[in-house]
Amino acid sequence: MLYAIGDLHLSMAVDKPMDIFGGAWDGYVKKIEEGLSALTADDTLVLAGDTSWGMSLNDTLADFQFLERFPCRKLLLKGNHDYFWETAAKMKRFFSDHGLLSFDILHNNAYLYEDTAVCGTRGWFYEEERGGEHDVKMINRETLRLRASLEAGIKLGGELTVFLHYPPLYEGYRCDPLVDTMTEYGVKRCYFGHLHGRARARAIEGLYKGIAYHLISADHVGFTPVAVETPALRPLL
Repeated sequence: MLYAIGDLHLSMAVDKPMDIFGGAWDGYVKKIEEGLSALTADDTLVLAGDTSWGMSLNDTLADFQFLERFPCRKLLLKGNHDYFWETAAKMKRFFSDHGLLSFDILHNNAYLYEDTAVCGTRGWFYEEERGGEHDVKMINRETLRLRASLEAGIKLGGELTVFLHYPPLYEGYRCDPLVDTMTEYGVKRCYFGHLHGRARARAIEGLYKGIAYHLISADHVGFTPVAVETPALRPLL
């Protein structure tokens, strides 16, 4: 089975535990452990960004070793707090050097799981806006990365399914270049994270112009990976 979850915010080697926020985050590492324990070596898990608070790859080692304990394959997407992120070559070498053999990087590429082409990029959100050319450059970059991933997915075959870190839709906000690109390529499912706490109430979930949107932030889904399948969702528009 193909699963997805975002925003684990692991911090086993840095002093930034999410427990301090209380509520759903109390004992969150144990909850993650329980949620991942049901996955098997036949499963694939998309990690939709903000996986670790580590500031460098070395800082993330304990976090990735924790995740390596679970036998599923893991496809890693970049989030806005993944400060450790390096080039694909450096990350692959880091994983190989430390025996982290279940990880692959979802970045300008795609993977095939049975009949699903797993595509994605970080995305863009209004929180990042500074105004002017910077915003245009960043949005264009993310749109090009999504296109590259979707083109790779087409070559692999299977249904194009998109995973983003940032929500492409939010109450009062629509990232037109990303939404329009998904529509152009006939995407039917989009999974995203980033939103926590009260912000989750403003998430847009459901069918919007033919695409089913799902929020998969860890605290939103009870720290249990969500099965990637075609559900019956209420139409939004």
